[in-house]
Amino acid sequence: MRSGSGGAGSVHFRREKFVPKGGPDGGDGGRGGHIILQGNRHLYTLLHLKYNKHVIAENGKPGSGSRSYGASGNDRILEVPLGTVAKKAETGEKIFEILHHGEEKVLLQGGQGGLGNAHFKSSTNQAPRYAQPGEAGEEDWYVLELKVLADVGLVGYPNAGKSTLLSTISAAKPKIADYPFTTLEPNLGMIEYRDLKSFVMADIPGIIEDAHKGKGLGTRFLRHIERNALLMFMIPADSQDIHQEYRTLLNELKQYNPELLDKRRILAISKSDLLDTELKELTRQDLPDLPSVFISSVTQEGLPQMKDLIWEELNK
Repeated sequence: MRSGSGGAGSVHFRREKFVPKGGPDGGDGGRGGHIILQGNRHLYTLLHLKYNKHVIAENGKPGSGSRSYGASGNDRILEVPLGTVAKKAETGEKIFEILHHGEEKVLLQGGQGGLGNAHFKSSTNQAPRYAQPGEAGEEDWYVLELKVLADVGLVGYPNAGKSTLLSTISAAKPKIADYPFTTLEPNLGMIEYRDLKSFVMADIPGIIEDAHKGKGLGTRFLRHIERNALLMFMIPADSQDIHQEYRTLLNELKQYNPELLDKRRILAISKSDLLDTELKELTRQDLPDLPSVFISSVTQEGLPQMKDLIWEELNK
């Protein structure tokens, strides 16, 4: 990315019919254009910037006579989804993040315009024949990274039923199929609750063991979990060992970022239509020690109770 350079100041003298020896009247150059990031709540990905790697703002225009200022260069405004983090490509240093709709932050400052020769006149130098050049714009490589903002993040192995749940309780239409890693990007859904209340749920692509090392989809999706207020672990009822699966998921979060363990957690046993009443009771007695609910996206069993539990935890 490169911001615009400032326009040069003008070296000019006033020359009119009855003013043959007017003083210096060179105007200042215009400011170079900034590179600005602007939050837009209607965007959910950075795909629109994928093929726009070189972002260059306009240079400022030079000044001219009669103390005329040069026009400022046009800013380049890049609209980004909420949750976008700007980092320096070389060092990985975080510059800032965009969290609010309409929020604008300058990523690269445009160069200042140079002063015209009218600024340099004095009693001892009445006809300065020089002016300032404009400042050069800034240039650097940056990485824009999206961390999805949501109230609830769904955490689970591939094929735990996360996408099916989101498509059942919201208008979101994530891709659903019976093979692992069907979901390649996080999907967001707005969930309606009682009394016109609502919350946002994020379907995060499935975790596998050693995901924090980059296996599977690795850190491409783990970063999205950082922004969720509540984590809902989804483990299918036909899992061979619910405790072990939960510990594996928890360990992946811990290895990636220990602070994730400070977030509130609940457990949803999905595909519970596979269990009869007796099996359900036996399973319930052997669940990890956290708020839990049995759900089925197919029969819609337990979904109202799940929403109640989520709302209760979100408002604690």
